[in-house]
Amino acid sequence: MNIKAPRGTKDITIQESYKWQYIEKNVRDLTALYGYREIRTPIFEHTELFDRGVGDTTDVVQKEMYTFLDKGGRSITLRPEGTAGVVRSFIESGLVGGPQPTKMFYLSAPVFRYENPQAGRLREHHQFGVEVFGAQDASVDAEIISLAWSLLHKLGVENLSLNINSIGCKHCRPEYNKALRAYYTAHKAELCGTCLDRLERNPLRLLDCKNPACAALAADAPKITDYLCPECEAHFGALQSYLGKLNIPFAVNPKIVRGLDYYTKTVFEIISSEIGAQGTVCGGGRYDGLVSQLGGPEMPGVGFGMGIERLLLVMESAGAIIPAPAPLQVFLCTMGAAARVKAFELLAQLRQAGISADMDHAARSMKAQFKYADKLGAKYTLSIGDNELERGTANLKNMEDGSQVEVSLDRVSNWMRHETA
Repeated sequence: MNIKAPRGTKDITIQESYKWQYIEKNVRDLTALYGYREIRTPIFEHTELFDRGVGDTTDVVQKEMYTFLDKGGRSITLRPEGTAGVVRSFIESGLVGGPQPTKMFYLSAPVFRYENPQAGRLREHHQFGVEVFGAQDASVDAEIISLAWSLLHKLGVENLSLNINSIGCKHCRPEYNKALRAYYTAHKAELCGTCLDRLERNPLRLLDCKNPACAALAADAPKITDYLCPECEAHFGALQSYLGKLNIPFAVNPKIVRGLDYYTKTVFEIISSEIGAQGTVCGGGRYDGLVSQLGGPEMPGVGFGMGIERLLLVMESAGAIIPAPAPLQVFLCTMGAAARVKAFELLAQLRQAGISADMDHAARSMKAQFKYADKLGAKYTLSIGDNELERGTANLKNMEDGSQVEVSLDRVSNWMRHETA
């Protein structure tokens, strides 16, 4: 039997987990400064949530969701993105009736999409994201962009560019959809099969097609920024003003629509050139109609998602320095049953004193214990045998310079606290 991880999944091993912890610590520190609190939602939801929330014309819903019937015959879907579940929780938990705005984040949340695995994008990948409800002003759009921008720079990622767009609202988008339909109908013979369906159901999605022929058509398509209503135009102008105050450079890109149907007004992408071809490391925008669409009151929302695997890939390409985990401070080497019992007692005392410590649990020889301690990167070894027990001492060795000193067994914890202070 040859059991391997399913295609498109990857273990986060003990050799790699410290990198994730480093990112997670920086995320927690930064989101606390911005006043965000953590939310954790289930990794599966009723399929209807994503059909209604994400949109049945999106590639996510049409092609990429992991959907199955549970034992009760209910249609269940593994979470393909973070926002819909957070909105559902926001409504169901009663937070929707609390003081607004509500500012939340999720971290290393598993996301599942059935697609061809690629660098930094797996069938099971993990996301950091933020969601803000109850704030209409473009200042909060600028704030979440600032949060993402600051995090990336804090993690050592440079060479970033920010693209922004407004895709309008329910008042101005119908006119733009008419213009898109008229333009693409004239080029109907050049459209792929998927876009022929989108032409009637959701023409905005035509701008996001990756088919080369469709992408070429999109270059000359009408621009949404020419159709914005006064409210959307003012909101977009305010966003650009706020970004200017933050000294965050940006470019207006009318072709950005993002891949999910719930977006309104602001959409944005932060792009890194560190991994060869330009790649989006963060994307998001505003979704003012999603809360009401999923059964709540009319309430604005805005947020972003950032893939952890993609972020790690970009950090590695950028040469970002991730501090290695702190090494074990002391390893206890023993010879004989009585010494092992005493070492076990000392081990508890050291850990209680806040000193990282371990001992041999595999009945190795003394020589093998020293080799193992060295492989663990222990700063010190503490050797105990029958002779040491009789004298009430132990031999403490500095593994870096080889110096040794005899320490009273009653004062091991105090000595180590002094040495590692």
